[in-house]
Amino acid sequence: MGKAMGIVRAHLRIYGRVQGVGFRWSMQREAKKLGVNGWVRNLPDGSVEAVLEGEEERVEALIGWAHQGPPLARVTRVEIEWEEPKGEKGFKVVG
Repeated sequence: MGKAMGIVRAHLRIYGRVQGVGFRWSMQREAKKLGVNGWVRNLPDGSVEAVLEGEEERVEALIGWAHQGPPLARVTRVEIEWEEPKGEKGFKVVG
């Protein structure tokens, strides 16, 4: 990945059966447990969008969780774009 240890920002799109299965609330709980900031929301096409900010290893751990999601989810694909951190505070479910 080539990023120095420190604060990173990942923009995710998560595809599969990820709406109506508690994905957003479960991600919020995981993010708070890991100390990751950002937000998560459902998109009209049935995917979930999330922004994760925090220490690299914590963000990577949450990305790993996103590949599975909560028990009823069936994740088929996770797209990740690395961006410049913007100073997110807390972790919110939006939209």
